[in-house]
Amino acid sequence: MKTDTIAAVATALSNAGIGIIRISGPDAFSVIDRIFQGKKGEKLSSAKSHTVHYGWILENKTIIDEVMVLVLRAPHTYTREDTIEIDCHGGVLIVKKILEVVLQNGARLAEPGEFTKLAFLSGRIDLTQAEAVMDFIQSENEFARKTSLNQLKGAVSKKVKNLRERILYEIAFIESALDDPEHISLEGYREKLSFSVEEWIAELEQWLDTSKNGKILKEGIKTVILGKPNAGKSSLMNLLAGEERAIVTEIAGTTRDILIEHITLGEISLNVVDTAGIRETEDIIEKIGVEKAKDYAKEADFILYVVDSSLPLDQNDEEILSFILDKPAIILFNKTDLQTMIEKEELEKRTKKQVIPFSAKQGIGVEKLQQAIKTLFFQEIVSLDHSVIITNMRQREALFQALESIKLVRQSIKDKMPEDFYTIDLTSGYEQLGFLIGESLEEDLVNEIFSKFCMGK
Repeated sequence: MKTDTIAAVATALSNAGIGIIRISGPDAFSVIDRIFQGKKGEKLSSAKSHTVHYGWILENKTIIDEVMVLVLRAPHTYTREDTIEIDCHGGVLIVKKILEVVLQNGARLAEPGEFTKLAFLSGRIDLTQAEAVMDFIQSENEFARKTSLNQLKGAVSKKVKNLRERILYEIAFIESALDDPEHISLEGYREKLSFSVEEWIAELEQWLDTSKNGKILKEGIKTVILGKPNAGKSSLMNLLAGEERAIVTEIAGTTRDILIEHITLGEISLNVVDTAGIRETEDIIEKIGVEKAKDYAKEADFILYVVDSSLPLDQNDEEILSFILDKPAIILFNKTDLQTMIEKEELEKRTKKQVIPFSAKQGIGVEKLQQAIKTLFFQEIVSLDHSVIITNMRQREALFQALESIKLVRQSIKDKMPEDFYTIDLTSGYEQLGFLIGESLEEDLVNEIFSKFCMGK
């Protein structure tokens, strides 16, 4: 762990009202004393913690900018080190100049994510909380924001640490009983441990069940719009996007290539793909577009099937139905402002999918669609305030490995193996959970994780 003093710009490098330069480390106060002149001539190295000071940043006695400086003393800081934050005017040139002066006076430029890495290495936060910091910054919808905030507050950490404590207790009990059989009996212990193991397996499986939908909801649901030509797919895309992104005409086959748009509907983000209308065609270019649409449909997390309710179902609709039967899908019963030629109830009964009356032209049914998507993807996820929701693939893998280890314990119990066999897999499960929260990580992996963070965080 490096103990030198680091500095970086903590705000975006763009012209703004305010820019912030953060300094952290044992020499943070001596650095600021060399370049700061307060209104009263005070030295910030003697200032009280969590105080703000008005003055100027100087270079060779020349004023660079008028600033406010925040003094934070260890250990009550983000990194648990002495920390200085300089609030200056937000012009790019000004911010860069002040950072340059800071670096010339005893600090070095921080690596990406180094402030958060210091918080992790100092034990202020664990790895799930550290990863939640970046997820929180990058969140693009309400679900991602709430989930990241929940993890940042330690929701995952508390649950994992609690489970590790229970596993460790059993490891210690077995080891103690094997070392001192005269005073600690293992009689009936197999049945007692079996009950605990089943409880742990249920917990781990519940957490893992949240991970698939959790990851999708955080990053955006890969959504493909399918339908025949002129069913209203492009109108739907424009309605969801809130602007004219796709060309809409009365001519069938207008959309021939793939159009992708990131759309946020309340707590949900959709990575929406508008595709060519699926039909038999001799047009070479349109045929390529139709094949692309089918390929995207196969890889989709979710399909929006737009049905032109003013026309009866035909062979092209039958082909589209084959794509949605085994996937999460919602059928939009479009053009309900016209006379319908399809029975909504019959379509629901046949497909076992929700059918929503819809009019892209009039904007009818958008709220119902949003609620239907939430129900479809949130149904396995309980309240955000009380649930561990896994959205990170590294965390998912660690949980999976922990689950596999605990299942091996269950098998050993069923096979009536000696108790010392249990400790091998119990220890493995304990270590995998430690890997999840960062209590047993190699330095290279730590560096790899934090290298993905933004500069100054």
